[in-house]
Formats: sequence, structure tokens, C-alpha cells
Amino acid sequence: MSEDFIKLGWKAPSNIALVKYWGKKENQIPANASLSITLDYATTSTFLSFKVKKVKDNRISLTYFFHQVREEKFENKIAALLNRLIPEMPFLVDYELVFHSENNFPHSTGIASSASSMAALALCLVHMEILIKQTHQTKETFFQRASYIARLGSGSASRSIYGGLVTWGAVNGEVGTSDLFASPFNLDETSRLNSVRDIILIVSSQEKSMSSSIGHSQMEQHPYRNGRINQANANISELLSSVRTSDYANIAKIAEIEALSLHALLMTSGADGFLLKPNTLQIIDEIKRFRNEHQLDLFFTIDAGPNVHLIYYEDQREQVLSFVERTLSIYCEDGKWIDDKIGEGPVCLTPQNLDLE
Repeated sequence: MSEDFIKLGWKAPSNIALVKYWGKKENQIPANASLSITLDYATTSTFLSFKVKKVKDNRISLTYFFHQVREEKFENKIAALLNRLIPEMPFLVDYELVFHSENNFPHSTGIASSASSMAALALCLVHMEILIKQTHQTKETFFQRASYIARLGSGSASRSIYGGLVTWGAVNGEVGTSDLFASPFNLDETSRLNSVRDIILIVSSQEKSMSSSIGHSQMEQHPYRNGRINQANANISELLSSVRTSDYANIAKIAEIEALSLHALLMTSGADGFLLKPNTLQIIDEIKRFRNEHQLDLFFTIDAGPNVHLIYYEDQREQVLSFVERTLSIYCEDGKWIDDKIGEGPVCLTPQNLDLE
């Protein structure tokens, strides 16, 4: 390798879970299987520059910039991850690593910024691994490896490696699903989910009072833990069945139960677990009223934060946009909302350095 820095980059999407992953076992193994929709617009772009160290010291050497500003908090988090990855990627200690990362949406607000950021980082690391080892990989093995590495940084990041509908965690009766990496779920070409859209209603862009990592740790001793695991595993099987039979009303029902179950767990985990805001509840009420009034099969979901995702279909777009602009935007911080849709997955920003079979 040259002593000059080599630069590579990836853009990875956020995702919104319909069946939530909440609670984990040792080594980032999920307590229950989950299912998400990969988004298109909400993304993290990460560039990794690396060069051989002049003096080897068997230590991780990295600098991390977020929106062009060196961020000690993120740098420490990435350093901890890379140190855990040394057994998987021993070459990391031989290089100086410089990361530059940017989001196009607010982080730490419950829009899965850790999923997109850790997915982008994992893709960069696996890309680097190929260049250093000078190996050839298929697309399937490359993305599976990246999903495995992303999982170690953030469980939901394993799903952001793929586009479309994605599972993570072994699902009973679903071949190819795994606790170690995510798996894309192939939609029938006639499914309306191929045109599903997501309006993210920004109730608050402030950092939430309980981080997802703390929330997951609270589940270890939570009195509802076993019931939640059983509920989630039953819900994912039922939801996948509803996807196959095009039962969109049942998809909506399960997704909303999952969102509310997540926040019931958060609220009963401690004082900092109340992440919903008054405007969150107002938006939910308005969505229900609008759905009933117009007999639609759209629905809401929420990740671990106050912001609401309005999930709907392309054939409902005209009605929904009018509803958001007229009614829901008044409950959003500064009237802000993100117009997103189902996405195709990550994009290599430096494709000249990658040759997959």
C-alpha cells in the first residue's frame, strides 16, 4: 500500500422498523427478530481515509469528524467499536484512520441515525478490508460481511445494509434469517409495499433523554421482557404472512401495536424513558381520525424518540400531502417534516476502488 492516504466512502440509509428490536443478548445478538423498511432520503455519508502507520504500536489510531467538526463523543464511541473489531479485523491497528461523516437529518432524535452511521462505517471498513487483503468478493458476501460488522456497532445498522424490506434475527420458518446479520426480504413485484412512502414528522430535533443503548440495557431486568420477546416474534411472523397475502390493514395494525409496545417498555424502564411529547400524541390522534374518515390503510410508527413516521402508499400521496401540510405540520418543530420513501440501500461514493463479482 502507498504511504499516501487512500480514501473511500459510502452513503447508507436510515431505516424504520415495523417490528421493533428492543433488548439484546451478549455480543449484540437480538432478543427478538425485527423487520424494517429501508429509507431513501435519510442517509449518512461517511468517508474513510487511511494510510500505513510509520511506527507500529498495535493500537487503534483514529480521528473522527462529524459535519467537519472533530467530535470527541463520537470518536470515543468509534474507537471502542474498532477495538472490539480487532479480532475480526487485525489490520486496523496498522493504519491511521480518519473518518468524515455527515447526516442529512437530525441525529439522536429517534430517526435511527445510529443505523445509517454505523452501516456507512461498516461498509467503509469492509471495503478497506478488501483493498488491503486484495481479495475478490461477491456482492452477497460483501454485504453480508458488512451487515455482520454493522451489527456490532448498532443492531439496527445491520438492516441498513440492504434496501427494501429487511429482517434481522432468526425468524421461525424463514430460511436465510439470522441473528448475526440482516437479510433482505424479497417483495412480490405486485406488492404495494414497493411504493410505500414515509413522512417523518419532526416533533423535536433535540437529543432524547434516554439513548437507545441505555434503553436496551434496561430491558435486561425489565419485568415485561419475556412477554415482549414472545409478542415481537409472533408479530413478525404474522406481519410477514400479511405481506405475502397483501393484508395491508393487518400490517398497519401490527406496526402500530409494535410502536406503542416499544414506548410502553420505555416508559416503564425509568423516568428518562418518557420520550413522547404532547405533539406526538396529537399527531397520532390526527392520523387515526384522518384514516377513519377516509377509510385508508396508512398507519403511524415511532422509533425510540418523539418523532412520528406516517407510513402510506404512493396511490394515497395526494391526499396525504394535503393532510400533512394542512393539519400535521402545525405540530412539527418549526413546521419541519421529511418526505421519504422505501429505498434501494447503500451507495458506494468511491466506486472506482471497489470491484465486486
